[in-house]
Amino acid sequence: MMKRIIIAVVVIVLLVVVCGGLVGFNLFKEQKIAEFFANRPRAAVTVSTLTAKGETWKPGIEAIGTMDARQGVDVAARSSGIVTEIAFSANDEIEKGQMLVQLDDASERADLIAAKANVKRDDQALKRATTLVDRGVSSNSSLEDATATLDASRASLERVEAQLDLKKIMAPFSGTIGIPKIDVGGYLPVGTTIATLQDLKVMNVEFSIAEQRLSEVQIGQTLSLGLDEDSLDYEGKITGIDPKINPKSRLVSIQAEVQNPDGALRPGQFAFVRIDLPQEDNIIALPETAVVQSLYGTYVYEVKEDELAKKADENSDALVVQQVFVKTGRRYLGTIEVVEGVSEGDVIVSAGQNKLTVGSPVVIDNSVNPVGDNLKPGE
Repeated sequence: MMKRIIIAVVVIVLLVVVCGGLVGFNLFKEQKIAEFFANRPRAAVTVSTLTAKGETWKPGIEAIGTMDARQGVDVAARSSGIVTEIAFSANDEIEKGQMLVQLDDASERADLIAAKANVKRDDQALKRATTLVDRGVSSNSSLEDATATLDASRASLERVEAQLDLKKIMAPFSGTIGIPKIDVGGYLPVGTTIATLQDLKVMNVEFSIAEQRLSEVQIGQTLSLGLDEDSLDYEGKITGIDPKINPKSRLVSIQAEVQNPDGALRPGQFAFVRIDLPQEDNIIALPETAVVQSLYGTYVYEVKEDELAKKADENSDALVVQQVFVKTGRRYLGTIEVVEGVSEGDVIVSAGQNKLTVGSPVVIDNSVNPVGDNLKPGE
């Protein structure tokens, strides 16, 4: 009996020793793994940087507008008739007063001949009546009747000439004519549009701004305009400000005039507009690629010396990044104003942020400028 008890105790002790050894080995292994990763050197991330400095900032009000010709109409017929001649082709440059369309005017020309004959006859009758009155042979009433008859004949002549003019559709101003909407031989009712005529040399752009910015604009103020947000190559000036603010949208309508020497701007196009405001100095602005937007706020990565490496080796030039939360303001040509959080002289990461975490070691490589030269505010 005692032998069995001794054997059981020995077995239990062996089991305890084996289990304790396994548990201890696992704890030891986990500790060594943790120490390995804790002491393992982190690979340095290659980034591009820039040094924050005060710049000349050109603030402005940005909007999207619609282009329209300063002068533009749909030329319409003032009289009905059969089209006998179309004197223009699509995209012709038309001069003011140039004939565009001729309608059949045979009846009016016949009436014109008769009206001229009547005027000539009544004019001769007036001369005879005047001679007779001068000789005392006829009364003044006969002279008055002859004068009234001649005036009526002249009025009829002018009416026929006016009707004849209506058969010619003339250009109301100089510009570019569009595609003809009629054909020779077709009947043209009054008011039918024959083509659109647009003066493309000078264009108008209409856009809206928030009522809060109304105090910053005035008649004659300059602006930049373009068909691409990054290419505002046209310059114009404000020519009109709507005196009424839209009570639903709280926007005010603005009209500006812009020269169109190359004819690239066309009526109906969307255009990007930027009203120029007085420039400001010593504004810190960064490329938008350097600023990270997150649910926790807006931040940048600032490059600092690695203090731990510096303590271990005074000659160490190791660098790490620090997350700095910032307050941003206005935007302009791919740059964003930094109101708080960044000071002049701070080295900020401009590319490579997606591989960074707080305290990541970095290596700076500015051989390639990822943000482009056109993103320097004020230049």
